[in-house]
Amino acid sequence: MAIERWDPFREAISLRDAMNSLLQESFVRPGGMGQNSQGTLPLDITETENEFVVKASLPGVKPEDVQITVHGDTLTIRGETKAEEEKKGEQWHLRERRYGAFQRSVVLATPVNSDQAQAHYENGVLTLTLPKSEAAKPRQIKVGGPAQAQVGNGSGGSSGKK
Repeated sequence: MAIERWDPFREAISLRDAMNSLLQESFVRPGGMGQNSQGTLPLDITETENEFVVKASLPGVKPEDVQITVHGDTLTIRGETKAEEEKKGEQWHLRERRYGAFQRSVVLATPVNSDQAQAHYENGVLTLTLPKSEAAKPRQIKVGGPAQAQVGNGSGGSSGKK
């Protein structure tokens, strides 16, 4: 029998993995009750100086079955997929494709201009382009010197001498 050096972190890592597994398999997920029990809507969100680009995987969902709303800085995507009808004489061996209502809401870093938002759906991927609102875009403020500061001091620029 070989003597093995004790590593306290080996057991801590396995405890962390066990806790992650417990939370992932629990009936109530940490994300809240509003999530679909068959999984969440996977999203990719990127940000540039002027806009957010959101990509959502919606395989098998018709574009007319998707509803997108933007309120301030909150984006909500919801929809529904229908289950296939069981036909007489057919027996299911495996049924893993998800169906039913789904919804996902995310809070973006800044408000967006929903009037100029664009949506494109191709090959099961919904792509949203959400321009940032003008108030949210970065602005550069120029710093003036002492001569410029006196212009706005309320004296009208005259010294009172003639």
